[in-house]
Amino acid sequence: MTWEPLDASPLSREEAYRLARRALEDMISGIEPPPDAVALMSTLCSLVKTLQPHVFWVGFYRLAGGRLLVGPYQGTPGCIEISLDRGICGRAARERRPVLVDDVTADPDHIACDPRSRSELVLPVFDAAGRLAAVLDLDSDRPAAFDETDVRALTGMLELIAPFLSAP
Repeated sequence: MTWEPLDASPLSREEAYRLARRALEDMISGIEPPPDAVALMSTLCSLVKTLQPHVFWVGFYRLAGGRLLVGPYQGTPGCIEISLDRGICGRAARERRPVLVDDVTADPDHIACDPRSRSELVLPVFDAAGRLAAVLDLDSDRPAAFDETDVRALTGMLELIAPFLSAP
């Protein structure tokens, strides 16, 4: 699939997510053997970072040994590891629901991996059996940068890659 231009500026948020989803669907279809989970997570991060100008950091924290380990991601260095009892990522993992924070400076759970972060969205990532495999973390340098459009679109994209993921 050709999906140029990569510049999202003329696209609405919804159009950019539709383009990202279509690209991800095209990349998944017809691949034998099934695509690698890390490759899919990397591709999803790249699509979001490229097509959503309000996102300055996007990445997965994979569940491993009762903690969340960073990667793959796009952006400045992230926290290497996050305990499940800490941070907004830990909250999303524990509660198994999306967590949207409009002002991270007002949330005592926020872990400041990058001091420019002003708002955050974290979504739980499930494998095909419905087990928690990771969380998807997005940060913006703008307050209240995320909304239900992001939640819906990203949840749909995560459902596309779920069959290729495995929980620990």
